[in-house]
Amino acid sequence: MTARMAFGRQAWKEVAHLLTDFPMALIGFIYVVLTVSVGVGLSVTVVGLPLLAAGLAGARQLGRVERARARALLGVRIEEPSPLPHRPGGGFFSWLWTGLKDPVAWRTMLYGFIRLPWGILTFAVTLVSLLVLWPVLGYITRGLTTVDRALVRGLLSPSDELERRITELESDRSVVIDTAAADLRRIERDLHDGAQARLVALAMGLGLAKEKLLEDPEAAAAMVDEAHGEVKLALQELRDLARGIHPAVLTDRGLDAALSAVASRCTVPVRVTVDLPERPAEAIEGIAYFTVSELLQNVSKHSRARTAAVDVWRSDDRLLIQVTDDGQGGARLDGGTGMAGLAERLGAVDGLFVLDSPAGGPTTVTAELPWRHREAAHRAAR
Repeated sequence: MTARMAFGRQAWKEVAHLLTDFPMALIGFIYVVLTVSVGVGLSVTVVGLPLLAAGLAGARQLGRVERARARALLGVRIEEPSPLPHRPGGGFFSWLWTGLKDPVAWRTMLYGFIRLPWGILTFAVTLVSLLVLWPVLGYITRGLTTVDRALVRGLLSPSDELERRITELESDRSVVIDTAAADLRRIERDLHDGAQARLVALAMGLGLAKEKLLEDPEAAAAMVDEAHGEVKLALQELRDLARGIHPAVLTDRGLDAALSAVASRCTVPVRVTVDLPERPAEAIEGIAYFTVSELLQNVSKHSRARTAAVDVWRSDDRLLIQVTDDGQGGARLDGGTGMAGLAERLGAVDGLFVLDSPAGGPTTVTAELPWRHREAAHRAAR
């Protein structure tokens, strides 16, 4: 056990980290001392503070290197801090102030300053242990690297919960942008392949009917009758497309009526229960509608269920949705049924998506959305 701990792969990684502590700490210490002394010393001139801000920006890169070293050798995985916010057109003074008050850079500078004595100690102890204390090398390196891990987590992690929240919101924004782009491409494709093609054919048919109106009135009447049928089909496709964007029944009558209409188109009987004291904000209502709509489409296509149920209710500041069916189960987020896309869409608005679908069924999908009052949303929009 001792030999395995002393000479295992992870132990040698820890030895490599401790032996490189001294040179890395020396580089960091020199950088911090020069940056602070030059920047503060010249702060009475016009170049001092810009030099200090530039030095702090460089400290961020040193922190990136240290996080990568800890990730490779110590197995410590720490999220990268968000980039500094730069307002378009903010100018030089905006950049200067943002750089000077950067908490990530200042904590990295502190890390570089206090690392030198610790780096000398760890280098010396590890080197001696390699030469004369190798039977207990693993225990020594484990104790020393425990302190290293604590320093990295404490000083090189993102600032706080707000920093992590910024990272999450940036990821959610990307999901929303990608989803909106995909929806626009779908609408464009449906218009091009459906209603637009029918309207082109209708225009051609009416043109031919116009030419034959005097020569062959009966043939012209037949063409007009055929064009009339094309108009009806085009109108139906446009209605279906509009329903896919935002159905009129949802706007006029709310979730209860809209979900009942979706359930009526499902291939299995669906019981719909909506227990809401008031209507939520339009955006939340729309997401809830399309979530249930896609889940019921999956029930129709993949579940082989005999019955299904949709329950919608409010609990405190959350809108809860539960869709169940007695089908074959086995649904997965990566199963190609759109579940992963639904989870991403809900996550982009601080929602949750939980799938419980054991083989043999039943399948239960629970979705949560933040509750937003309709009046408050209207005021925010104005």
